[in-house]
Amino acid sequence: MSEANSGPERQGLTPRQARGIRIALSAVIMIAVGLTLVLRLGSTHSVLTMGFYGIALILSGSALVLSRQGRTRVATAVLGAGIALAAAGEWAVASLS
Repeated sequence: MSEANSGPERQGLTPRQARGIRIALSAVIMIAVGLTLVLRLGSTHSVLTMGFYGIALILSGSALVLSRQGRTRVATAVLGAGIALAAAGEWAVASLS
């Protein structure tokens, strides 16, 4: 069989692998945000801190659901937005004190 008949090899992840990775990443980040929320509430009793981390938890869960539905690029954007929001909110609350 000649090489001209065989199609080009696909590089990168298959869609199923990409979904699995993003689901696992979303779950790990969701757990990390939850633990960070618990630790931060132990040291400071700020409603703003709880709100920012709560939003990050919601966005992490949304990214998990989006990944399961095959919307991996959108899930990545939502997950990045959640992390950025929590980090920016934490910085803003710390700078106010």
